[in-house]
Amino acid sequence: MKKYHVKLSASQRRRLLELVRKGRTSARVINRARILLLAHAGKSDEEIMDALQVSLLTIHNIRRRFQTERLDLLDDQPRPGQPCKLDGKAEARLTAIACSSPPTGHARWSLRLLADELVRLEVIDAISHKTVGQVLKKIPSSRGKSSSGASAK
Repeated sequence: MKKYHVKLSASQRRRLLELVRKGRTSARVINRARILLLAHAGKSDEEIMDALQVSLLTIHNIRRRFQTERLDLLDDQPRPGQPCKLDGKAEARLTAIACSSPPTGHARWSLRLLADELVRLEVIDAISHKTVGQVLKKIPSSRGKSSSGASAK
């Protein structure tokens, strides 16, 4: 006997079918929708597992989450991980430093020099050059180009 039964309303079923048919969302969301649709259709966990190539634990978790979250379970929950080292103000400060003249004896700013400068200016206690590179990679501008990066075609 299943502990968590899936009974979808007509509108919930239509929404899930639309998600699966359009295929414009993440594969995780589509897989969750397919699991719910098959569970609603009365398929066993083993049949769902064979059809979708997912584990029994995944199916169990989707059934359980459906009981408490309904279709909110389709959205991804925040993933664990370290929070961002630099806030918006610190990122702006990094950008300003990177766009300024390099220190004496250097032709240009390196990632290590930028990281050291942020620590020296007490913007942050400690930061690696790799983190500085990741932050700068998000910025769509380049000092070497006259445009902002958008094509003028």
